[in-house]
Amino acid sequence: MSNDQEASISNIELNAQYTGSLGGAVIRHTLIFFVVMFIWEMANRTGFSNPLLLPRPTDIAASIWKIYVTQGNVWYHLWVTFQEAMLGCLIGSVIGIALAVAAVLSDSFRQFLKPYIIIVEATPRIALGPIFVTWFGFGMSSKVALAALVCFFAPFVNTITGLLGVQEESYELFRSLGATRRQVFWRLMIPTALPTMNAGLKLAVGSAFGGALVAEFISAQAGMGILMARYTMSLNMPSAFAGLLSITLYGFLLFRTMEVIDKRVLYWLDDDLMAKKSAKREIKYRQELGL
Repeated sequence: MSNDQEASISNIELNAQYTGSLGGAVIRHTLIFFVVMFIWEMANRTGFSNPLLLPRPTDIAASIWKIYVTQGNVWYHLWVTFQEAMLGCLIGSVIGIALAVAAVLSDSFRQFLKPYIIIVEATPRIALGPIFVTWFGFGMSSKVALAALVCFFAPFVNTITGLLGVQEESYELFRSLGATRRQVFWRLMIPTALPTMNAGLKLAVGSAFGGALVAEFISAQAGMGILMARYTMSLNMPSAFAGLLSITLYGFLLFRTMEVIDKRVLYWLDDDLMAKKSAKREIKYRQELGL
């Protein structure tokens, strides 16, 4: 058997093993989910838990169908919260990354900025909610501002950590090749810091909904926060849990979307994607040379 055949058989075995482990994980988590739901349901029906405080899973499922299909009132509120969260995430991430880049490029600015960043991070976000509502009003601005504050810190810290984490040997290599400061920044520092920066952006996306919801709980005309508050005040706990699960699901989907984007952008960290990229470049190079 040739080396190529042996390599192909090894790849097939590895892929089969990975597929099997993934399928097994899905089955295990599905079984755990149904077991937990069954115990939860039985605890309610047998009187071990109060349905008013912890509604039955079947009632929550019925409420999900009601707010999404029968009434359909959840879509508008989801869209409002999504807009507030994503706009706040964008503003907070841009400010955080910009300040981090400036702090890395200037030691004096980094020392000047450090105590203010510590103060901002030490301040409870929830305590700022009423103040932001007073400053920015009862509309979308206060929700976006609080979401931006919540999303600021992770991109800021991760960008600084990534940019300052470049090895000295890499700097020496670029200097020996005569690279300018701009080339060192764009060709060395940014590619090296991208994995850490993207991790900060994923954390920001995951926490954006929390900032928007806190402001909506304080004062809002629309959004998932005010919708859930209305359900809890009327003791409609199944619908409140349905709204909570909706926010959790959308946050999870956004986080997974960021992971997919992360994998595509940072293709050099994945051997398979790197091999495909190299093959495409080789084909393009051969076509340009007429080979």
